[in-house]
Amino acid sequence: MRKLSGFGALWASQATSNIADGILAAAAPLLMAAMNRDPLAVAGMTIVQFLPWLLFTLPAGALTDRIDRRRILVAGNLLRAAGFALLATAVALGWENVWLLYAAVFVAGTAETLVDNAALTVPPRIVPRASLERANGRLFATQSVVNTFVGPPVGSFLAAVAATLALFSGAGLFAVAGLAALLLPRLLPTAREEADPRRTPASVLGDIKTGWNHFWNHRLLRRVALISAAINFFGTATGAILVLLATGPLGVPAALYGLFIAVPAAGAIIGSLIAEKVIPRIGGGPVTWAAALAPAAGYAVLGLSTGIVPALAAMFIAAVATACNQIVVSTLRQATVPDALLGRVTAAYRLVVLGVVPFGGLTGGLLGATVGVRQTFVFAAAGLAVAAAVLAPGVTTDALRRAEPSSPAGERPVLADAENG
Repeated sequence: MRKLSGFGALWASQATSNIADGILAAAAPLLMAAMNRDPLAVAGMTIVQFLPWLLFTLPAGALTDRIDRRRILVAGNLLRAAGFALLATAVALGWENVWLLYAAVFVAGTAETLVDNAALTVPPRIVPRASLERANGRLFATQSVVNTFVGPPVGSFLAAVAATLALFSGAGLFAVAGLAALLLPRLLPTAREEADPRRTPASVLGDIKTGWNHFWNHRLLRRVALISAAINFFGTATGAILVLLATGPLGVPAALYGLFIAVPAAGAIIGSLIAEKVIPRIGGGPVTWAAALAPAAGYAVLGLSTGIVPALAAMFIAAVATACNQIVVSTLRQATVPDALLGRVTAAYRLVVLGVVPFGGLTGGLLGATVGVRQTFVFAAAGLAVAAAVLAPGVTTDALRRAEPSSPAGERPVLADAENG
């Protein structure tokens, strides 16, 4: 029997782990609320979830470029499985504790920095350049579906039955994701990065510096990263208080608030699926402009409108645009960065793009409390429009095309060598 293709194995592993993420995204806060309703304790969940991205993203990138990436996907998912299985066992024995939950979430977040970083470097090793948009679109669409529409409802239902059932289910799915990753071909480092046990910790720091410098000195990558960071910053600032806008000035009943989550998620899925058709037709440059201006216009609509339908329509369009841009950026990074540097450059990119998330949430909360909820959305619209005007002009379709090497990334011989190893 022919084994699952490389992309099929990656797809299966990522889909399964994202279902587990969705289940635990609902179950873990419910468990926390059952143990402790102190707002600071509940907010601590977000801190321990995102702290690993600030601490370990760059080392994760260096590790990705030094060892077999398949091994990272397997070990990272199995580590998450073990952490939540131990937590489930503790809860089943009556040993539930806030600090145990924090520890499990922190361990899972640390493993996620490794798994997600490595997974983003795999497609160009197993997919031809001409198919990268399609491959990335399918991966991101699947992630959106299972993280939003499948995992959380299942997690809520399982947690309502028993917290241990939800935790064990998440742990089991992470284990399946690790086993699925075993079906990938070996993804050994490229020639300069062959594993060498004599390498010292100082050389790891040197690797991190090399990756960061390559990222920061690549003008186009740096520019698209800053655009994405601006989108994330203002997106988090508004998202942090969206529930206050919807249930307050917009008068949305609590029972309908789920639409403000589901509609943008649907837009992200559709954007991921149509990206392979849209990007070649209109070009990556206009997509980048749309990714910044569509959310900016959406924030203005949300801040000034009094109707639910215009607000949801604006959020849907913005989600489609940003999803398409995610494909543009991922494909640019995968197609232009040498494989020996891809893990570190991806980590540097994600540090910039995700590192602003906690600060965006804090800014949104402070502005909402001082100037008002609606005014915060208008401020975000203006801020993102200014960021687009400053950063987006340098990201043109021609610049994106010129950035790619003459030989397609998919023609690299690394995969064949790995399979023979």
